[in-house]
Amino acid sequence: MTNDYLFRALMQRNNKVLKGLICSLLHISPKDIKSVIITNPIELGQSIDQKTFMLDIKIFLNALTFINLEMQVINRHNWPERSLSYLCRNFDNLHPGEDYLNVRPVIQIGLLDFTLFENYPEFYATYQFLNVKNYTLYSDKLRLSVLDLTRVDLATKEDKQHQIDYWASLFKATTWEEIKMLAQKNEFISEASATIYQLSQEEKIRLQCEAREDFYRQQKDMQHVMKKLSSENRELTSQNRKLTSNNQELTSQNQKLSCKNQELTSEHEKLLAWAREHGYESGGITD
Repeated sequence: MTNDYLFRALMQRNNKVLKGLICSLLHISPKDIKSVIITNPIELGQSIDQKTFMLDIKIFLNALTFINLEMQVINRHNWPERSLSYLCRNFDNLHPGEDYLNVRPVIQIGLLDFTLFENYPEFYATYQFLNVKNYTLYSDKLRLSVLDLTRVDLATKEDKQHQIDYWASLFKATTWEEIKMLAQKNEFISEASATIYQLSQEEKIRLQCEAREDFYRQQKDMQHVMKKLSSENRELTSQNRKLTSNNQELTSQNQKLSCKNQELTSEHEKLLAWAREHGYESGGITD
């Protein structure tokens, strides 16, 4: 389920599952959801072209709030900037003639299969714009949330209360047995398991999921190669620094030897001059 195409297919095929996930992530009751509409649907089973390559799901909740939902598997090390870009694009949602007060709230939610901030791991984190001194909320109409699918172990009591850990476990499940166990504890996940099974039986969708898996492998292989090259470059840089340091040391030693030779030559000349002055044969003074 970390396959972003299968994730997209599930949320687009079953609106009840989408509602259940949104309820958990936003900490709201299903009764509070009147409508949840995907505004950028794709034709499931068709090959992914440049227009559908980005599989983020744009949602309009209760005809009031815009939500951008995305499953991200590969860590491209640009998620903060990318999520802010999505957030700002969606925040520009006023129609001509509308007052700024009518701007709709926007929420960006990333489901990441990696840890965003290694030094500050968190299962489900939410970010808003706050005053850096007194933490006053600047606006409640902008919000970013990040679900780290790799750190279910850090789920808080509140996360478990809203069963976000169940959803994360569903997305990380690799066997039908795991999915069936989760389905027994949550009606929305039960609904999801049935839809996942149906989707897995549709050849066109299965082929697109396999194509995405191939894409992941290629990206990971490329990252592996880039890391290897980066490591080799660091090693070469380190070796070059050592060689430069050694060259500098040799240059310094050569300069010292040159100075010493100059001193010896000067002393030699003084001795020769003294010998001539006192009548000694120059041949009697040797190097």
